[in-house]
Amino acid sequence: MVVKELITITEAAAEKLKSILEEQKEKGAVLRVLVMPGGHGGLQYMLALEKEAREEDLVIETDSIRVIIDAESAPLIEGASIDYVEGLMRSGFVISNPNFASGGGCACGGNCSCGGSH
Repeated sequence: MVVKELITITEAAAEKLKSILEEQKEKGAVLRVLVMPGGHGGLQYMLALEKEAREEDLVIETDSIRVIIDAESAPLIEGASIDYVEGLMRSGFVISNPNFASGGGCACGGNCSCGGSH
């Protein structure tokens, strides 16, 4: 199912994802966002590249990228935003989730295969 307004993807995140897809020669790939319960009542996020969405996935289409979220993760991430930040100490994708106070931080948990560096 294609949805437009489940989450927000900033221009910086979309641009970084496009460059990762080009670097890895995965132009048709989509970004999967997985949400799992984490410690202290928070959430953990994982980002992965996949060739295509599954039938039960929700697909978020922006002007330049497609993001897929499984049906179980969708209610946990609704209203969140994905950004890409670069700093002196670390760079990476950051998910800000207003539904969970401890929901920010690098989406890849320090084990970056998503194009960020720590």
